[in-house]
Amino acid sequence: MEINKIQVEICLADLIIDETNGSLSGHKEHSVTNERIKMRTQQPSVYSATATVSTAAKNKLIKNTYTLLSITLLFSAFMAAASMLIALPPFMPLVSSLGALALIWLVLPRTANSAAGIWTVFAITGLLGLGLGPILNQYLALANGSQIIMTAMGGTGAIFLGLSGYALTTRKDFSFMGGFLFAGFIVVLLASLANIFLAIPALSLAVSGAVIMLMSGFILYDTSRMVNGGETNYVMATVGLYLSIYNIFISLLHILGVMGGDD
Repeated sequence: MEINKIQVEICLADLIIDETNGSLSGHKEHSVTNERIKMRTQQPSVYSATATVSTAAKNKLIKNTYTLLSITLLFSAFMAAASMLIALPPFMPLVSSLGALALIWLVLPRTANSAAGIWTVFAITGLLGLGLGPILNQYLALANGSQIIMTAMGGTGAIFLGLSGYALTTRKDFSFMGGFLFAGFIVVLLASLANIFLAIPALSLAVSGAVIMLMSGFILYDTSRMVNGGETNYVMATVGLYLSIYNIFISLLHILGVMGGDD
């Protein structure tokens, strides 16, 4: 039941990120298309110079995003380790995810375009890392707990690096996935909410599997938006990718824990 509550909170957080970015509305993609039409009507030399600047801006966005993401993942891991050492109570994951949700909803949209946005990202990822401590301690109490955690970490890393790397190298436009991802998002959110009360193990596993697939799609989608000009804010891009990684890790933990005799 705790896993389902966390999934609901983080799914809500991810939905807020997408709404704030306008990533599923198509507004930014429409703006980029209009800009490209305008550029094509200009003189070739002007178009070439603008394209060069645009490419440089995209490369800078990608570099800043992955740099900030790497640092915040390390910070989140540090907070998780600290949480494990001080043995925070089992209700902390829910409290932490609610705190992160509040920051994403109320603070991040106001600070994303300023230096304060970076501190907001650290606050969000730090809270979520803090909430991971009690969850990891529960798995470490199992006979094969450390193996489950390491497998989940390795699986999460492989999924993220593989999908994000594919989107970066191929530079394919995955904007067509927006509608499908949004629909799947709502279904997973409703199923997670329902299973808080129903507590059906099979449904819980199905939700975790669906979350992994859904967040994998979001990694492709979000990375593609950076490459193709749909995203221009590295703070928002970092939080979006972090939430996808966090969701995949939590869901893999749950599935591997059940397979290993957790439930």
